[in-house]
Amino acid sequence: MDGIVMPRTVVAISLVLAMGAAAGAAGSALHHSVQGGAPIVIGAVYPTGGGQGPGGTEEFRGAAMAAEYANHAGGWQGRPIELHLEHADSWDAAPFAVERLANRGITVVVGSYGSTISRPAAEMASRLGLVFWETGAVGQLGMAASSPLVFRFAPTGESLGRAAVAFVREQLAPRLRVRRRLRYTVAYVDDVYGRAVAGGAQEEIRTSGLILAAALPYALPGADYVDLAGRIAQARTDVLVVAAYLDDAVAMRRALVLAKVPLLAGIGTSSSYCHMVFGEILGPDAVGLFASDKPDGDVLRTDALSADAVAALQWVRQEYRRRYGQGVSAPVLEGFAGGLALFRYVLPNAQTLTPEAVARAAGQIRLPPGALPNGSGLFFAPSGHSDAGANLNATSVIWEWVRPKTRAVVWPPAFSTHPIVVR
Repeated sequence: MDGIVMPRTVVAISLVLAMGAAAGAAGSALHHSVQGGAPIVIGAVYPTGGGQGPGGTEEFRGAAMAAEYANHAGGWQGRPIELHLEHADSWDAAPFAVERLANRGITVVVGSYGSTISRPAAEMASRLGLVFWETGAVGQLGMAASSPLVFRFAPTGESLGRAAVAFVREQLAPRLRVRRRLRYTVAYVDDVYGRAVAGGAQEEIRTSGLILAAALPYALPGADYVDLAGRIAQARTDVLVVAAYLDDAVAMRRALVLAKVPLLAGIGTSSSYCHMVFGEILGPDAVGLFASDKPDGDVLRTDALSADAVAALQWVRQEYRRRYGQGVSAPVLEGFAGGLALFRYVLPNAQTLTPEAVARAAGQIRLPPGALPNGSGLFFAPSGHSDAGANLNATSVIWEWVRPKTRAVVWPPAFSTHPIVVR
């Protein structure tokens, strides 16, 4: 949270800021600015403390900067967009945060980084008749997923799980030169995040005619990783798909290494294997592992992006480093791109800010992949679809730990910065 002051009371953040010389050449892409008028207020629910605080703070910063960027393109009908943040550092705080926003007359809420926070926040928003716009969480949303007022900008956990298996099947397995059929095991934390990723992975295994050696859920806290490693070995696992958080992913990997389980491939997802600290902790023991996740802003190639997306990405890269002294992480980029999708592309097509008008505008928008600064487009699955409310044009990538403490995007080709390394 360096560089930002957030008291534990409600924070109202005005984002009507002038572009100064510090914005540099990237700022020249902003040709218009808000003309005036009372600001419109969008609610925000993110964790800024606790275990999810660092990522939640980064994602909120990205969303706040998206509002600022959109304001310099005219805001909403010439009125500036302002975010009003309610802190939710745990799952049980999320419903109350949404309720406080509703009591202020706010009709649109963005959030929320963490899957365990996203679900109760989305459920309360649906119950109160508010639009809920998820910028980064990937876990299951329960009954809220069927609400016509809930929109999920980021790739879903199911899609990340499917992408993980598809990458191994199509790209990695042929390079392994193993003649027999590979055996896949899915190990996952038994919560809304883990079940989402595991469900997608198992579906891809089943529909592809692959062998599911084992599905191994575990509970937190108190998981026995030595026992889990033993069961992974007992299943004669070739490919291990993991849906875990950082601490349990590290503990599981250490147990597998200690037990010398002979895996041919290992791939995780968004809450562990992709994090820099994962590689920093494990060092050489992370090398060769893959992660199915969202891209980082500092390494994202721009040749697959539209001109508008490139301009936005260049601006947030420069401004974020100037303000916070850090690069644009995946949470920052998801918050920025997800916020921009709402503020610059959906809201201008809503004549009013009623939930119904905003939801109608969101359902009608069509942006191709590459139209947004994280490589995504925008196309929400309609009601009745199995992924109703999910962004079908969301972008994900495959990372690989290519050297100790060094990861790179290796798939798809449009965003890869390093070839796939097979060991």
